[in-house]
Amino acid sequence: MKDVPDKLVSAFADRYEVECLIGTGGMASVYVAEDLRHRRRVAIKVLREDFAAELGSERFLREIAIVARLQHPNIMSLYDSGDAGGLLYFVMPYIEGESLRSRLERERQLPLDQAIDIGLEVADALEYAHAQKVVHRDIKPGNILLDSGHAVVTDFGIALAARVGKRVTEEGAYVGTPQYMSPEQAAAEMDIDGRSDMYSLACVIYEMLLGQPPFDGSSARAIIARHMTDPVPPIRTVRPEVGDAVERAITRALAKEPIDRFSNMSEFADVLSGRRVAGPLESARNSIAVLAFANMSADPENEYLSDGLSDEIINALTKIENFNVVSRTSAFAFKESKEDIRTIGQRLNVRSVLEGSVRRMGNQLRVTAQLINVDNGYHLWSERYDREMEDVFAIQDEIAENVANALEIVLSEDEKRAIQKVPTEHVQAYDYYLRGRQLFYEFRKKSLESACTMFNKAIEIDPDYALAHAGVADCCSFLYIYWGAHRQDLERAEAASRRALELDPDLAEAHASHGLAMSLSKRYEDARSEFENAIQLNPNLFEPYYFDARARFQNGEFEEAAKLFERAAAVRDDYQAHFFAAQSYAALGRDSEAVATYQKALDTTRQHLNLRPADARAVTIGAVSLCRLGRKREGLEWAERAVTIDPEDAGVSYNVACLMALEGLADKAIHYLDLSVKGGFWHREWAENDPDLDSLRDDPRFKKLLRV
Repeated sequence: MKDVPDKLVSAFADRYEVECLIGTGGMASVYVAEDLRHRRRVAIKVLREDFAAELGSERFLREIAIVARLQHPNIMSLYDSGDAGGLLYFVMPYIEGESLRSRLERERQLPLDQAIDIGLEVADALEYAHAQKVVHRDIKPGNILLDSGHAVVTDFGIALAARVGKRVTEEGAYVGTPQYMSPEQAAAEMDIDGRSDMYSLACVIYEMLLGQPPFDGSSARAIIARHMTDPVPPIRTVRPEVGDAVERAITRALAKEPIDRFSNMSEFADVLSGRRVAGPLESARNSIAVLAFANMSADPENEYLSDGLSDEIINALTKIENFNVVSRTSAFAFKESKEDIRTIGQRLNVRSVLEGSVRRMGNQLRVTAQLINVDNGYHLWSERYDREMEDVFAIQDEIAENVANALEIVLSEDEKRAIQKVPTEHVQAYDYYLRGRQLFYEFRKKSLESACTMFNKAIEIDPDYALAHAGVADCCSFLYIYWGAHRQDLERAEAASRRALELDPDLAEAHASHGLAMSLSKRYEDARSEFENAIQLNPNLFEPYYFDARARFQNGEFEEAAKLFERAAAVRDDYQAHFFAAQSYAALGRDSEAVATYQKALDTTRQHLNLRPADARAVTIGAVSLCRLGRKREGLEWAERAVTIDPEDAGVSYNVACLMALEGLADKAIHYLDLSVKGGFWHREWAENDPDLDSLRDDPRFKKLLRV
């Protein structure tokens, strides 16, 4: 009887014939034996004597009885347990197969499908155990046996017994194994649940795929420190064939905080296996809404600065790959909302929310920011910056990078450069640029003209400010589209967008602006090339999808227009993108899709109007959407509201004309179209293809207007 103490032989002499020692761990040794009563080979695990003395026989037997009730094909059965002359033990079946540890030592990395299958079987076993209120606490390759290729989890008994004993604190003798230990277990937290086992299993799956656990080190303390602080090393950079869904599932299961992992093993297994795709709440932890920062300055006009800072942080975060950032439209809809942050986060379907405030006092700037976990309302990170206005770019960069760090996102060098890229060295130029962008979003003739003035003031200070040149181009393009089609506006748009590209060929916004100007000049192939360049440089930029879609709609390419409007809306939840996607479906005769998309347009229009109730254009789009949805009375009321808000806006007149045409009110439709033409808001190619005007096609008055 090799390596079998005499005391052990005599203790088991009446029941088991002990053959040899097959393994030793920190808390127990395992022997192969013959069960004399049932004539079968078994494995006997005997607790270390000092640990057994600390635990006590009565407590051990009480806890081990819980394990004895576990009956699952992927859990090692418990045949027997007891106290034999002071030796605490339990008896299990003897499995001829090897442990997962032995296989990994031989093969290092397992085939992807085998690693996932083993992981799913262990997850199934743990899901069952957790339902019985049993947490394993020591999931590792050594405690997973492979029986005819199937996983069998062992050692529930040791882990459960250890739970009621004192924590062993000497080096190398933690209750659990450092390479697979969850942060909360390493911190000796008492209230540990099944999500700790989930973390450990994710470590095991990670090792099966890459040949090493995610965190290692020269000592137990060093390893535990890495579990608590280090981001999860990426998987696909080492093993590209691992799917994105698998990597995201493992990364989420390895979240530092239990609340940020999957809620249970079944959910983890579903995403890991591909039975269910992780939605926004299941994309690891990487989804965020940046709310409009509050303006705490004495001057309410400084709101352009607080909004602009929020906007810049959104733009910076969208440059991070595989990071879901809620659009400005959706996030800003909660401006000045009294709702709880957790409620806002849940409504926006994100895992975290960034909120803050800006106070400007002369050249002094105070910015506060806090990142909040939506699931529990706790702060993940917060900071206050007391700087001068000249430091505004550094503040934005620091906030974006600190958000990434708090969410354990490892930034690539390209992502860091994109975030840290400074658009101008002149703070006053930046100030004018933010003012211009604030006015641009109002989308009225006067506001566009004022925005253009602000962008030009920025250029006067910094002639090399590429974003400001792109801003001038967009203002001029929209003035050309909607207010007069003056050739000089188009020429200014082309010149400004060209200059933006000369200054920064890698600026996606410049390519989008130039593409828009090209499309207005009917150079459609050149325009599409520019839109493609913009998307390649920044796939999360709204404008190239939206501008390209408008050009295709104008040319009657409704199928492509619908796709592009939908892609634009996916990037930014924009009421106009939804509305024109619905228009495209209507033009294609795809009525059910049109109705569903008009409803989306109405919903996002309401959100937009919560933020900008005086936006007459948005009101008219809401009015048309209501009528398209069969809500004529409401639609007409909204139309009257729009005219009341801005009776001189020719764009409002055009949209009200569309509404009247939809309702068969031809005389009123022609009246408002005539006002639109006289007010300078007229785009013949668009009107020729606008499905809202279909009822006027045979009207001589409409045909006359098309000749204008």
